[in-house]
Amino acid sequence: MNEHFNLIIPLLAGFAFDCLIGDPHFLPHPIRLFGKAISVGEAKLNRGRNRKIKGAFLASFLILTTYFIFKQVLTVLSTYQNLFFIVSSLFVFYGLANRSLIQEALRVIIKLEKEGLEAGRQQLSMIVGRETTHLSVNQIRTAVLETLAENLSDGVIAPLFFYFIGGVPAMFAYKMSNTLDSMIGYKNEQYKEFGFFAAKLDDVLNFIPARLTAILMAAVSLNFRAIRFIFKYGCKHSSPNAGYPEAALAGILNCRFGGPSRYHGKVTEKPFIGENPRLVSVKDVYIACVINAAVTLVFIGVFILWLV
Repeated sequence: MNEHFNLIIPLLAGFAFDCLIGDPHFLPHPIRLFGKAISVGEAKLNRGRNRKIKGAFLASFLILTTYFIFKQVLTVLSTYQNLFFIVSSLFVFYGLANRSLIQEALRVIIKLEKEGLEAGRQQLSMIVGRETTHLSVNQIRTAVLETLAENLSDGVIAPLFFYFIGGVPAMFAYKMSNTLDSMIGYKNEQYKEFGFFAAKLDDVLNFIPARLTAILMAAVSLNFRAIRFIFKYGCKHSSPNAGYPEAALAGILNCRFGGPSRYHGKVTEKPFIGENPRLVSVKDVYIACVINAAVTLVFIGVFILWLV
């Protein structure tokens, strides 16, 4: 039972902190340290021959090192129960990103509604990888919805899933893997070999969380069309995982995602996810935000009931 409470108490406290304050930019964050470590390693190793091997070494080294550092720190702190709970709660808070995800999505919508198209494009560019300079109002709103769905899996459910498997060390090993993918997991000339292992590993680690996220989205919305869309469109996305939560949201809202997008000056034709090419509204974004919050609450609640 004590072992269960070592998971439950930090989870509840960390989740509460995330709900209350999100991710203030003035606070130090482990992910920034992860980014610096990746940048240093990439600069030294992403050159010459055997880049796939070098990239695999860097990713494996950083992920395993992250796990064992967090494991060792928390093992030492376990003899001081109050300090253990405080530090673990802080790390759970850092490991979650639901409030900041919702906030960033709403900032785009608010900018778009109050300051116009150019302001909305600029704000959107801070949270997506695609080029935003030529997007319409509807394309901006659609991109926000896609981001809410995909990052509910990557930024919330997946970290919680690995927390449930192995506590804070597993949660942050996953976060390191996800950061590696976001920095070097591209298919361009610079990273297609060096980031190959990081990208594939991230796909493997997100396989269950992405599908679990989609199922939870359909469940909390009690939407049977979402279930149908998950099976019909989940595998249509170029990513082996991102299509599943996007398909669920497209089913819930009865809209359509995908289509052509521009990345690094090149147009990428994304398969359509959904059947109704209607214009999406601000209300749709609010609904997606509520679904994100509900999915997170349900997932945490089910896990706690399972332990208790």
